[in-house]
Amino acid sequence: MDGIFTFTGAKKIVFGRGAWQQLPEHMGELRAKRPLIVMDKELAATGLEDKVADLLETSGLKGEMFSRVDPEPGISLADEGAKLAQRAKCDLVVGIGGGSAMDVAKAVAVLATNKGKAVDYLGLNKVPGPGLPKIMIPTTAGTGSEVTFTSVFLRPDLKKKEGMNSPYLYPELALLDPLLTVSLPPGPTAFTGIDALCHAIESYTSINASPLSELISLEAIALISENLRTAVHDGTNLAAREKMLLGSLYAGLGLANAGVTAVHSLSYPLGGRYGIPHGQANTVLLPHVMNYNLPGALEKFADIAAAMGEVVENIPLREAAGLAVDAVNALIADCDAQTNLENLGIEEEAFEELAKIALTVARPLANNPRTVTLEDAVTIYEDAF
Repeated sequence: MDGIFTFTGAKKIVFGRGAWQQLPEHMGELRAKRPLIVMDKELAATGLEDKVADLLETSGLKGEMFSRVDPEPGISLADEGAKLAQRAKCDLVVGIGGGSAMDVAKAVAVLATNKGKAVDYLGLNKVPGPGLPKIMIPTTAGTGSEVTFTSVFLRPDLKKKEGMNSPYLYPELALLDPLLTVSLPPGPTAFTGIDALCHAIESYTSINASPLSELISLEAIALISENLRTAVHDGTNLAAREKMLLGSLYAGLGLANAGVTAVHSLSYPLGGRYGIPHGQANTVLLPHVMNYNLPGALEKFADIAAAMGEVVENIPLREAAGLAVDAVNALIADCDAQTNLENLGIEEEAFEELAKIALTVARPLANNPRTVTLEDAVTIYEDAF
């Protein structure tokens, strides 16, 4: 390798069954007494909001609840949450849920102490200073948002997604408890799991990958490919849930350090314009972007195939690399997550416009192992149709 590499992430990671119930003591470590609890609507309705409130009350604490997060959150939610945190004089933000809730929570934390609105800080390194301390508690094995420096939002006015990216978004604590993932239904388990696999594959093949990020990303690929089928079809299998959450964590660390690639650039317009959930958009595009990227990273795709259980010894490198695409397609099919752009209601006439929007999501494309032109992007959408 050439040059210097760095590796960053959440300041502290706690992983294990029952770990989320240690929330009050971790709040004590951060000298926090009044948290803002950020949660999505559906999760709050399951009774988890009440369980969190009871846990805090038992420890003599009281939290302010902000449970208005949508599956694909609009950017105004971050501003609303920040105003609530300021009014309630909160000294900590706790994000509980999938990537949407955690993304909103991270943004709320920095907006609560910095002037301006969320839209002012979209892009890279726009946040001027630290925010409130942040604790992230994922309830899906998917986004890895609990250890990343990114918050992604829907821009309804522009019909696109944009990200807020700053070291100030890194959580002080990621608290991962596989018990919280057991109740996730098969469909969301599949799409969030493949989303995590996508992060692992993209970060492993990113041109900015380092020896440390590669090690973690490849282990994430192995964990997810070995356990996602079981987690989807036997959701109460705690061993599979535990390994999926660990794989998602590793994938999050990989993407935080190496970045994602063209799948994300191409999937953002699907969410922004059509409201397609992020995990599903990535699932549709992942095999097709992998197939496009093969010539740019044959050795790495052969590594991915091996990590997913394919036999790659004594066959040509190009053939071994292609087995990675086959393995991903098989995993998607086995998890009943197969679909295409036509089934999702995307018309072919929109491909060029989608491709133009995708090319504006420049950072992932800069990481891609193969250059993507406008014509290439249109072709990938056509292949996914």
